[in-house]
Amino acid sequence: MNKLPLIIKREYLAKVRNKSFVIMTFLSPILMVAMVVLIAFLTKMNDNEKRVIALLNQSDYFTHEFLMAEGISYVNFTDIPLETAKDSTAKGDYYGLLYIPSGENLEKVAEGSFLYTQEAPSTAILDKLDAVFQQRLRQERLQKMGVSTAEFEAIDSRFEVNTATFAGNLNIKGINEIKAFIGGGFGYLIMMFIIIYGGFVMRSVIEEKTSRIIEVIISSVKPFELMLGKIIGTSLAGITQFAIWIVSGGILLILAFAMFDIDPSSMNSGAAVGANFAPSVPTSDQTMQIYAQEIFNIPWAMLITFFLVYFILGYLIYSSIYAAIGAAVDNETDTQQFIFPIILPLMLAIYVGFFSVFSNPHGPIAVGFSLFPLTSPIVMLMRLPGGIGEGGVPIWELVTSILLLIITFIGIVWLAAKIYRVGILMYGKKPTYKELFRWLKY
Repeated sequence: MNKLPLIIKREYLAKVRNKSFVIMTFLSPILMVAMVVLIAFLTKMNDNEKRVIALLNQSDYFTHEFLMAEGISYVNFTDIPLETAKDSTAKGDYYGLLYIPSGENLEKVAEGSFLYTQEAPSTAILDKLDAVFQQRLRQERLQKMGVSTAEFEAIDSRFEVNTATFAGNLNIKGINEIKAFIGGGFGYLIMMFIIIYGGFVMRSVIEEKTSRIIEVIISSVKPFELMLGKIIGTSLAGITQFAIWIVSGGILLILAFAMFDIDPSSMNSGAAVGANFAPSVPTSDQTMQIYAQEIFNIPWAMLITFFLVYFILGYLIYSSIYAAIGAAVDNETDTQQFIFPIILPLMLAIYVGFFSVFSNPHGPIAVGFSLFPLTSPIVMLMRLPGGIGEGGVPIWELVTSILLLIITFIGIVWLAAKIYRVGILMYGKKPTYKELFRWLKY
C-alpha cells in the first residue's frame, strides 16, 4: 500500500488538470443557476397569467359569485342569445364562455350550466368553477332546511385540529414532508455524484486498458492498489468540483434572485412533486415563523455529518463496481448491459424512498430500504431530518445501517478486486455475467 498515495495523487491531478474538467467546473454553476432562474421566471409569468372567461348569466342566481378569482377574470355578456355569445367568445381573446341558463330553481340552473371552450379546459379552472357552484348549492340546500346565511357561514368556516408534542411544542401541517424533501435533496446529491463520478472511474479504467498503459502500470503496482487509488483520487477530484459548484452556485443564485426580483417561494406551486406532497402556503406571519423555526430546529450538524458518512461509504461501494465493470470491458459501449443493474437500486431508493418516507417514515418499507446497503445512503438521509432517537430514527437502525454499509463495502471491494485483477488484462472478448462469476473464483 506504499504506492497508494502516489496513485491517488496521479488520478487527482489528471482529473483536475483536464481542460474539460476545468471548463465544466466553472460553466456548470452558471448553467444550473440560469436554469433555476428561468424556471422561476417562467413560473412567475405563468402565475401572473389571467384567463378571461365570458359569462352569460340568464338566471336570477350567481349575480355576485363570479366576480374575480385567482388566475381568472370574468366579462359579463348581457341580453344576447347563446349562439351570439359563443361566436363573440370564439372570435375574441377569451378562454371560454360560461353559460348559466334561466330555470325555476337553483338545481335546474346548475344542471343546465356549461363551459364552452375551444379545447378541453384545464382541470384547475374546472375545479375553481365547480367550487363556486358547489358552495352556492350547499348554501341553498341548507337554507331550505332552515339554516340562515349567518349560520351557513359559521357552518362553512374551515377547521383544522391543533396538534402538539407531549412536550407541549406546537406541530404544523406539512413539516414532515418538508423534512423529507430536505433529506431527499441530500440523497439526490449522493445519487448524482455516484452516477457522474462513478462513470469517471469506469471510463478512466477503460482508457488505460485500451491504450495498454495498464500493462506497464501493473508491473510495479498491485491491481488492488491501482483500483483503490483510482476510486479515491477520482472521488477527491469530484469533491473538489462539487464544493466549487455549491459555493459558486449559491452565490450566483442569490445574486440572480436579487437582480431579477424573484421570490424563491413562488416556485413551490410549479413543482410537480410539491403539488402532491408540499404543505399549503401559510397565510399568517405567525405560521411562517413556526415553519422557519421548525426548519431551523432540524439537526443540521448531525444531518451534514451523516451525509458525509453515507456519501463516502455509498460512493466507495458503487465506484468499486464501476471500476470492476471498466476492467471487464474493452469499450464504453459494452458497459450498457452492466450499467442498468447498478443504477436500478439508486432509482428505487429515490422513488420508493420518497413515497414510503412521506406516508410513513417508520414503516417497514422505509426501514427496510434505509437498512439495505445499496439504498440506505439515500433513504436513511430522507428519514434523518426527523432526528435520532425518540420520534426519529432509532439508534439501532442507524448503527445497523452504517455497519451493513461498511461490511458491504469490504465485500464489494474484495469481489471487485477479483474481477479487476483478471479483467484488466483481458482484450478482444465481450464478457458475460457467467464469465464475471467465474472470475470471482480465481
